[in-house]
Amino acid sequence: MAVSEAAGGSSWAAPGRAGPGPGAAPGAAPGAGPAPPAAAAAAAAAAGPGPCWAAVLACLSLACSYVGSLYVWGSPLPRDHPSVIKRRFTSVLVVSGLSPAFVWLWKELTGVKPDTPLPTLLGLRLEGLVPATLLPLLLTMILFLGPLIQLSMDCPWRWLDGLRVAFDPRFWALCLADVRWLRNQVVAPLTEELVFRACMLPMLVPCTGPGPAVLACPLFFGVAHFHHVIEQLRFRQGSVGAIFMSAAFQFSYTALFGAYTAFIFLRTGHLAGPVLCHSFCNSMGFPAVGAALEHPRRRALLPCYLLGVLLFLFLLPLTEPAFFGGGMDTLCDPKLGGLTPKVCS
Repeated sequence: MAVSEAAGGSSWAAPGRAGPGPGAAPGAAPGAGPAPPAAAAAAAAAAGPGPCWAAVLACLSLACSYVGSLYVWGSPLPRDHPSVIKRRFTSVLVVSGLSPAFVWLWKELTGVKPDTPLPTLLGLRLEGLVPATLLPLLLTMILFLGPLIQLSMDCPWRWLDGLRVAFDPRFWALCLADVRWLRNQVVAPLTEELVFRACMLPMLVPCTGPGPAVLACPLFFGVAHFHHVIEQLRFRQGSVGAIFMSAAFQFSYTALFGAYTAFIFLRTGHLAGPVLCHSFCNSMGFPAVGAALEHPRRRALLPCYLLGVLLFLFLLPLTEPAFFGGGMDTLCDPKLGGLTPKVCS
């Protein structure tokens, strides 16, 4: 499955009867050429009660419900206080657990009926799970080759010491006892990828195709992170200008990252890969390019940044859906109110 539509547009054909050739507008003579965009749009509009508008509204509702669940407690304490984190765990897990109902309700109200069980649409399947777990994480670590080398240069530990810590159960027990670590590495990646990728993409792809969906889906994710501005202003964590500049930067970064994990979700058809990539990126943070430019060993470090990006682009074919049992091909041929739009190639 490619992330962009095949040249020539979507193919439309009424199921269950002989009709126009691939890409012909409904009602056109057999052998007619591809339907123009206007005819395709008219056919989609006739298919049901605004499936694309319903998808956008459902995604907005999901984003608002997720962010709103963080503020139902009304605590005066900062977001990093353990009691605030524990309460937010409860509310955000409830919203995330209910989020698949939005997809089911959208399917029922719009008539979009992919011939696929709901868990599979959400990326919860066993076929291809191992490569879908390991390959995206490996690809993301290669992209972060420069920051990883920089971290190893600045770390006082030897490699062997680091491996000992990584395989020490006591280290992981300490991590699991830290609610901030649980939030950043487990709960946030799992719930955000479930809500903003696994639940939104199945609704957006049948309307827009995978390419526009990959670009649109992260906008909900990026905007959802603007809520940090409220707390920063409340606790006066900097000037107003600096807070909004930080929020704009965070929106850009999270939107770009969201497009990447949306791409991974569609290519692999699994939720596990985006969750692990999200957790890894949370642990790494934004690459410290400024510090790398001033690093004492920058002549050795900066080529590692470039090498990581080049290797990432070279190895991007590792996301080929064939490795994962077909990826999200289930989204590429949904029955849309009697029509069958092919949005993938």
